[in-house]
Amino acid sequence: MNTAIILIFGIPLIEIYLFIKVGSEIGALNTILLILATAVVGIWYARYEGFNTLRSGMSQLVKKELPLYEIVSGAAIAFAALLLILPGFATDIIGILLVFPVTRKIILKKYSRKYSTEHKGENRKKNYIEGEFEDIEEKDGK
Repeated sequence: MNTAIILIFGIPLIEIYLFIKVGSEIGALNTILLILATAVVGIWYARYEGFNTLRSGMSQLVKKELPLYEIVSGAAIAFAALLLILPGFATDIIGILLVFPVTRKIILKKYSRKYSTEHKGENRKKNYIEGEFEDIEEKDGK
């Protein structure tokens, strides 16, 4: 099955299940307040971490270095902020894990290793053809 279809149907089902479970334990009003509190605190902390990443990226540029980690980290923080805005406990947990620098580094390191060219080179075919050649000059002197 297509991954997008699984995510489109799976995430809301998981969130509804968690809303029902948590709501039955702590009550409906407390569940709503908890969702709002995680969104507000998460967005505030994502903004704080975003500014820290921007500051670190600017210092990399001043050193005339490419701020590659800061670019990827900034995208991860923006995605985490989106997950924190969406109402739900599962998306909030993933968003919080992406906002904190320690867990973000672990997650990014795992996926960067998966997509790095160093590991792909082991399984990739050679993109050149081995062979010999010789220059053939015409005997007429042309």
